[in-house]
Amino acid sequence: MGISLHSIRRSALAGAVLSVALGGTAFADAKLPDQLAWTAYDTGTAGYNQAVAIGGALKNKMGVNLRVLPGKNDVSRTEPLRQGKVQFSATGVGASFMAQEGAFDFGSKRWGPQKIRTLMMNNGAIGLAVGVANDVGVKEYKDLKGKRVSWVKGSPSLNVNTEAYLAFGGLTWDDVIKVEFGGFGASWAGMVNGQVDAAFASTNSGKAYEMEASPRGLIWPPTPASDTEGWARMTEIAPFFQPTMATVGATITKENPAATGAYPYPVLVAYPEQEEDLVYNMTKAMYELFDDYNGKAPGIGGWALDKQNLKWVVPYHAGAIRYYKEAGKWGDAEQAHNDKLLKRQDVLAKAWEGFVAKGASDDTWDDEWRKARETALKAEGFTPVF
Repeated sequence: MGISLHSIRRSALAGAVLSVALGGTAFADAKLPDQLAWTAYDTGTAGYNQAVAIGGALKNKMGVNLRVLPGKNDVSRTEPLRQGKVQFSATGVGASFMAQEGAFDFGSKRWGPQKIRTLMMNNGAIGLAVGVANDVGVKEYKDLKGKRVSWVKGSPSLNVNTEAYLAFGGLTWDDVIKVEFGGFGASWAGMVNGQVDAAFASTNSGKAYEMEASPRGLIWPPTPASDTEGWARMTEIAPFFQPTMATVGATITKENPAATGAYPYPVLVAYPEQEEDLVYNMTKAMYELFDDYNGKAPGIGGWALDKQNLKWVVPYHAGAIRYYKEAGKWGDAEQAHNDKLLKRQDVLAKAWEGFVAKGASDDTWDDEWRKARETALKAEGFTPVF
């Protein structure tokens, strides 16, 4: 009768129920279109490799083809999403939180604050922190006072992250010697060569391993979650950070973890206009297929349901919320937090509309938008950040 294996698989999936133990309830299989498209980080990155692995599971289990479009920077990952050329983006903090805030590249005339929505995120085993040369006597971040700290030209996110770690130690850039470098790699080469004492990286960066093997050695000063005052200072600068116990990285093992900070990478996002049913089913499929893609790319286990932060800094899409409610993971506290984030986005959108209408020259655009943004957020009781 010419019935294909593909047809059998699709029919079986349509009628079957997976026993996915989430909040004690079994949910029906997700239903997705035959074609989906995401943007992700550039080829060869952890984010891209994870997206490809997830695409393999979607194809093998559901017959869904996932096209992954690599993007070299935050704007190139967000533009296809804004234009509707892709449904979702597996991106980072730059194209999620900073896009929401209208900060840095997203403060330019052609962008402004974006009403980004979260579906889910990868919270893995690595840390994202300021590493310090082990030969300068630093044990805590407060000990960086008077030491040389890297500043990477053209990388505001790296510099904000470093500033946040300085704040954990009660310091600012005025308390350290700022050493400028042309790029991330150069800053860590400068650590190895003795030009600088501290620089920001992921704990599993190849540069961090090089520093560990160098004569200077490497440490990650602790930022324990129990230090609530330190974390308050840190998240005032960079609220997207969260405490973590890193088990992967230079000087780090599962037996010798590091109490440090991290933020999700990648974060799966969409625009609020994306169809609620599609977002719901995409979120559901990511969890139902977790065992099929887990282990297929480095760090991919961080997509697990028990690793989600449902009170992060970018609001969740209505379709994703629908899934988390069914899974028993979304309650009044999560909803109240989400509502506050939605209000923040509305305040930013209104501030941008008024700022653009008022007009500013190219020379003063960045400074005037920063001031207008700060004024609007403070007036509504929000911390401006950046």
